[in-house]
Amino acid sequence: MILLKNRVAIYQREATEMLQNIAQYPGLTEEQLCRFFPEKESTAKILLSHMLKEGRAYRADNGRYYINQEIQNGADDTLSRCIWVLLDFIEQVEYHTAGEFPVEVLCFANGQLYEIVPIPRGKETMLCQLLRLPQKDAGKRLVVVDDAEQIDALDIPHTAGFCTVAADGTVSYYRKEADI
Repeated sequence: MILLKNRVAIYQREATEMLQNIAQYPGLTEEQLCRFFPEKESTAKILLSHMLKEGRAYRADNGRYYINQEIQNGADDTLSRCIWVLLDFIEQVEYHTAGEFPVEVLCFANGQLYEIVPIPRGKETMLCQLLRLPQKDAGKRLVVVDDAEQIDALDIPHTAGFCTVAADGTVSYYRKEADI
C-alpha cells in the first residue's frame, strides 16, 4: 500500500514554525518571515498566504504580520532590526527564541549561545551597567546599535561584535580595535 501525503502533512512543520515565528516576533515583514526558510522562501510565501486566508495570521495596514488583530500595536523597529541580524546567519542557527530585556533574541548557532542585544541611542550608559552585572550562562553578545558612532561608548562583556542594520535589512558588522 502506498501512502500519499496531502499538502497539509507535507508542510505541517513549516506551517507550525511560521506561526511560532509570527507569535514570538510580532510585527515582522513578509520578507523576514520567508527568510526563516532558506531554500524554501517560495513555499513560505504560499504558507503565509494560506494562513492569511484561514485567519491564522493577520497582516496589518503597515504590511507587518501578527497572530491576530488585537496583538497589533505598531511595528517594533528594534525587534525587526534584531531579527535581520538573526536572519543574516539563519543557516547556522540550530534554535532561536525571543529573549528577556535587555536581550531581544537568543539563539544557538554553531554550538554557541548568542544574545542579540539592541542598544538605542541615549541608552548606552544604562544598558552597559545592566549588561555588566554578573550573569549565569551569558552567551556571546551581538550588539545592535543605531549608529556605529555609539560603539566607542560601549563596554559590554562577552561582546562578539557590534552591528548596524540598514532600512533594507542589510547588516554591517564592527569590532573595536582593542578587541581585534
